[in-house]
Amino acid sequence: MQTQEHIDAIRTVAGKRKIAFVYGNFNILHPGHLRLLKFAKDNGNFLVVGINNRHSSDTLLDADIRLEAVQHSMYVDYALIIESDVLDFIRSLRPDIMVKGSEHKTLSNPEKEVLSEYGGKLIFSSGDIGFSSMQLLRSEFENFDAASIDKPDSFMKRHRIKPLTIRSYLQKFRDLRVVVIGDTIVDEYITCDPIGMSQEDPTIVVTPISSDKFIGGAAIVASHAAGLGAKVRFYSVLGDDLYYGFVEEKLRDYGVECKLFGDTSRPTTLKQRFRAHNKTLLRVNHLKQHHIDIELQDKICREIESAIDETDLIVFSDFSYGCLPQRLIDKITGMGLKKGIMMVADSQSSSQIGDISKFRHMRLVTPTEKEARLALNDFESGLIVLAEKLRKQSDISNVFITLGSEGVLIHADKNKKWVTDQIPALNRSPKDVAGAGDSLLISASMAIAVGASVMEGAYIGSIAAACQVGRVGNIPLNLVELEQEIAE
Repeated sequence: MQTQEHIDAIRTVAGKRKIAFVYGNFNILHPGHLRLLKFAKDNGNFLVVGINNRHSSDTLLDADIRLEAVQHSMYVDYALIIESDVLDFIRSLRPDIMVKGSEHKTLSNPEKEVLSEYGGKLIFSSGDIGFSSMQLLRSEFENFDAASIDKPDSFMKRHRIKPLTIRSYLQKFRDLRVVVIGDTIVDEYITCDPIGMSQEDPTIVVTPISSDKFIGGAAIVASHAAGLGAKVRFYSVLGDDLYYGFVEEKLRDYGVECKLFGDTSRPTTLKQRFRAHNKTLLRVNHLKQHHIDIELQDKICREIESAIDETDLIVFSDFSYGCLPQRLIDKITGMGLKKGIMMVADSQSSSQIGDISKFRHMRLVTPTEKEARLALNDFESGLIVLAEKLRKQSDISNVFITLGSEGVLIHADKNKKWVTDQIPALNRSPKDVAGAGDSLLISASMAIAVGASVMEGAYIGSIAAACQVGRVGNIPLNLVELEQEIAE
């Protein structure tokens, strides 16, 4: 329908009623929009809503989808997509009033001059609530809310942990030289607008709104270390595909020196998370899990060996996607033992099956309870017995068993005496728990590497994990952010 046809239809239906006009993007019809529309309807008798059809970074959905959402509002009498300049449309329609949000009061409002040509008025909504669709979409990926983090006061008292001492360890992170090796993952978060249930079967129907990609897996562990101030070298295997360049660029942006090896037999691992209303509805993994070949293993070994004399900490970040076969682990472990380098490891088992026990002689491992039980084939023992079994079986110095919403169990070597304690989960309002273990591993390991006790390291790691789960997506930890949280 052409613009003039819309105007004729509006005048026919509205009759002598007072026409109110609202214009905008309407990406998501949120409460701020509804209040604006109600305010406009209350100030007029017939509400016309124009949908902006000009493409920009703030118009994420097709105009037809946005139009359909607005048409379902009880306050709207007529809605249309405006193809022409909105000022020309106002001149043709001649609404009695135009309503804009209160946030526009101090901005340029060219509509006012057009309205005044025929006696129309521009009014602003009350401003009771104000937020935009783009703010809603992007808020998931903003920095964490520090107010949602609780300090483990009783744990700090038991182990005489002092914030001033902790901050001194954080300052030493800048002197660390860290090697990270493991599987790289690209994490894609697809924000969706839920439409409803399918009529044919019990299926949730959503419309994708936006997509954000992050580097994950061992790559984010390396990026965390760099964000906390360390000099980091990262070794990983990627597919020979378009994600190779994306990962390489991100790592360089985060200050990570990377050596990436292309493997034509596999794609770069991609995990897609479809989310709506701060919840993950579905995850789709694109990957192959076979081990990298011996030739590639030897290339990685040679690269690490050439830099081993400039290394203080080796981090194995194993997601069980083939980058760390046992042969490669044993070779790198042998190098580390020979040079007396601290080594730590994590081997994840979520949708895949990992084995944390394949990492021997580590200073620290951080399995989940499930991962520890799978490695030991023990589904009955208590957590302390489980931690001690894992320690003995793989000659590990310290074991942190992560417990999700229950926090972390620490089984630590204290002067050849084994001490066990627990730190509860510190973030009361987590947004995305996927990165908690990675943050805990690297932060605690770096702290121990610069002289912190295991309990002090566990405290630093728990604070870092609390910061990380307070936002969505893999965003590298920041030393300043961590220092501020420790200081409060």
